[in-house]
Amino acid sequence: MKDFGPTILRIFVGVTFVMHSYLPLFVFTPAGTANYMAKVAGLPAPALMAWIVIIIHGVGGIMLILGVLTRWAAAANALIMLGALVLVKLPQGFFLKGVIVDAAAGRANAAGYEFELILFGALVALVLTGGGALAISRDR
Repeated sequence: MKDFGPTILRIFVGVTFVMHSYLPLFVFTPAGTANYMAKVAGLPAPALMAWIVIIIHGVGGIMLILGVLTRWAAAANALIMLGALVLVKLPQGFFLKGVIVDAAAGRANAAGYEFELILFGALVALVLTGGGALAISRDR
């Protein structure tokens, strides 16, 4: 049964990241996401960074759900989450203080880093354990 722990974790985390790709792609739009990245995170080449995040979250999320190269998909998403933690969320404090979605401005204001921290921890766990049972590719 212990092999099913990583399986359940990767499926739930994968679904979360597919939705993390959906939001900037279809609700905020890539341009709105780039605007947010430039204003809030001060990232260079925000349009490129927006597409990198959308693709890694979307494709990586699907890979996690299916168990395809789980460690690589988890590592790529972990790097993005680490960036979000360090560049945006840490100064806001630990606790989530509510979510305000402003699609016109291309942002969701959810001060606090507890959500990003738990996702980062889950991704690190998947890097360490691999995909578990029912994964298409077995990580060694």
